[in-house]
Parts: sequence; structure tokens; C-alpha cells
Amino acid sequence: MSIARSSPGCALGRRGNLVAIAVRYIYYEIAALRCQGQNFIYISPMNIEQIRTFCLSLPFVTEDVKWGNDLCFCIGAKMFCVTGLTGPFGVSFKVKDDEFEELSATPDIIPAPYVARYKWIFVSAEDRFSEDKWEHYIRQSYNLVKAKLPKGVVAKL
Repeated sequence: MSIARSSPGCALGRRGNLVAIAVRYIYYEIAALRCQGQNFIYISPMNIEQIRTFCLSLPFVTEDVKWGNDLCFCIGAKMFCVTGLTGPFGVSFKVKDDEFEELSATPDIIPAPYVARYKWIFVSAEDRFSEDKWEHYIRQSYNLVKAKLPKGVVAKL
């Protein structure tokens, strides 16, 4: 009660935070169910382990830990996807030039630090895309980076 008396907005702010947490929980657990005809499809957010599994399923992909804390997925020694091993969720990957501005202007996505000039984005919410979209963008990044590899490197793959 002393908090409410000294700062009337605090209690309401805390209530707002609790509501936001509850809504996010409901989204994860229930609201992602949607009906399509007779079939129910659960659209789950992608987690780091799923991203790792998907990246390693692509041909000739290697993984490496760089800068002490970043898990990097590479094709021909060139990165196409980067995520943190610890801390809050975050994934960076390359997108097409025409998608870069549009995606960067949406919630939970910013131009990736240090590599935005190469059209990389940083996604800070695992529920930002459906699993299919995550796979689409990661595969697209893989293909964009692979297309820029020197012919000699591609031949060795």
C-alpha cells in the first residue's frame, strides 16, 4: 500500500504488466490455436533449439560459437543466421533488399547491429513469426548467402 500512496500510477502500472504477462501466456498456451475447416493447427513460436535443428538440417551448414556467446550458422564459412546462447531471445539473419525496410519497421524487429548495411535484421521475439515463416526466412538467408559465395568455395561444398 505504501507504494500506491506515494505513487498512484505504480499500482496501475504493475497491474498493466501483469495483464501483459497473462496475455502473453494465454497467447502461447491457447490463442495460437486456429481453426481451418476441420483441422486445428497449433502455431508455436520458434525457440533456439528448433532454430538450431532447422539450420543444421540445411546442406553443408556448420555451427560455430563466435564472440564467446553467439551461436553462428554458416555456409562456406559465411554466416547466414546468428543467435545468442544465453540471455533474452534474439536471432539475426539476412533478408532480401525489398523486405528489409518493411520488416525493420514492424514490432520486435530492428536492423541488426553492425550488419544492417548488408540487409540483416534482428528479431527479438520468438513468437514474431510462425514456424513456417521462421523456416522461410532462415532458408532464404541461407540461399542469399550461398548465392554470394565464390565459385571455388561452392565447388568444395
